[in-house]
Amino acid sequence: MPVLVLQDLHDRFSSAFRPWERSLQFWFRASHIYTSYKFCQLRSRFVKDREKEEILWERQHEFAAEKIYAMCSELGGFFLKVAQIVGKPDLAPAAWVKRLVTLYDKAPSTPFDVVQLVLEQELGSSLDKIFERFDKDPIGSASIAQVHKARIRGAKDDVAVKVQHPGVQHLMMTDIRNLRAFALYLQNTDINFDIVSITTEIEKQVGYEFDFQREAENMDKISCFLRNNSKKPPVRVPRVIPHMVTRKVLIMEFIDGIPILCLGDEIAKRGIDSSGKMATAAKKNILQKLSLAYGQMILKSGFFHADPHPGNILIYKNSEVALLDYGQVKHLSDNLRLGYAKLIKAIVHSDTSMIMQSFEELGMKTMKVSADSENELLKLAQTLFDTKLPPGVQVMTPFADDSSLKKISVQSFPEELFFVLRTVQLLRGLSVGMGINYSCLEQWKPIAEEALGEAGLSISTPRCSRLRRLLFWR
Repeated sequence: MPVLVLQDLHDRFSSAFRPWERSLQFWFRASHIYTSYKFCQLRSRFVKDREKEEILWERQHEFAAEKIYAMCSELGGFFLKVAQIVGKPDLAPAAWVKRLVTLYDKAPSTPFDVVQLVLEQELGSSLDKIFERFDKDPIGSASIAQVHKARIRGAKDDVAVKVQHPGVQHLMMTDIRNLRAFALYLQNTDINFDIVSITTEIEKQVGYEFDFQREAENMDKISCFLRNNSKKPPVRVPRVIPHMVTRKVLIMEFIDGIPILCLGDEIAKRGIDSSGKMATAAKKNILQKLSLAYGQMILKSGFFHADPHPGNILIYKNSEVALLDYGQVKHLSDNLRLGYAKLIKAIVHSDTSMIMQSFEELGMKTMKVSADSENELLKLAQTLFDTKLPPGVQVMTPFADDSSLKKISVQSFPEELFFVLRTVQLLRGLSVGMGINYSCLEQWKPIAEEALGEAGLSISTPRCSRLRRLLFWR
């Protein structure tokens, strides 16, 4: 017991002083990265040769990638989640993606003696009495917790034991507040998108991740929905071990699979041509299952897993998909769920009038910046909410100079929809990484129509009046 008291005092002492140090570290590093880009932007104006300009920017991206990697890996905490969000091939420069993708599940691990103390305190018994075998080295460590492989006494199968890092909650909330302040500055200077609302929503959702009892309930609820919604659920949800869950410990079935990021290596190991028909079919099958699960959760249930980054996706039994980590889930109200269903239909049918109406109903406020506003509106909707890339485009970067976000400013984005947006962007990142170009909205359109039909709403696409258009485009 005295050891636990000392540990608690150490955690409290650290949490009282470390946030100041972290804040200074963040602002120093973020300012350095930001000013380096502004300086590069200034230099590029004096470079007349297009090829030389591209080389200049490529060097800048490589420099920034190293700085961002160092900040995220050394500070850890919430910045590892930032790396997961921005380190995607459709959102960030290639140099960033190449560097940041290595941070998935690479958070510093908590020493085993501390893990043992947490487990015994939370479960009320010694490890030797609970487990027949417990691997001291974690199989993965993320920003909030780490996972160990073990076997409960008397059981036949292995389990995954998720243990929260001590003292991490206060530090992560400090990180988020700093990031929100930086987002406010960027929004006022460089980015025509409401990213402050996004950071507010992230702060609210991340706060839920520290309660593993809530996470266990989320897992049971989503698993039950997927089983009841179709004969064979498109993804597998780990089964929670009854009576083995506390706020800081979660024990669940162990699924023996490979991370989706290792899929290419696994295909090569089996001697299969990565660009051949067999590999392409397997990749399509995996994406379709994952995307179908999200379409069903978002549009039929309104309650969905909101963190589909590659570290949370396992492939097992060749091309079956398991979805891990239910700390971040999102519940959409029926109004938002059905409003999003209408938006899906409008985008698939390229109906700009209906897109405008859906944006307004969902609470998205935009301002046109270009003359060709209707065409850019469709592009904006596709960029935000669909995974499909336009013909000839290999990477779609929302904040590029020629992107629709530069021509249509999103002044207000509903916080409640951020995790839908993030889910679509992560699915697109996976599809780009696999080399499979597909439209999640085309797959979701029948689900959207079914959801609207069950709610007794017309599934026709109404037209907006000219007056509505003039009112909308302020």
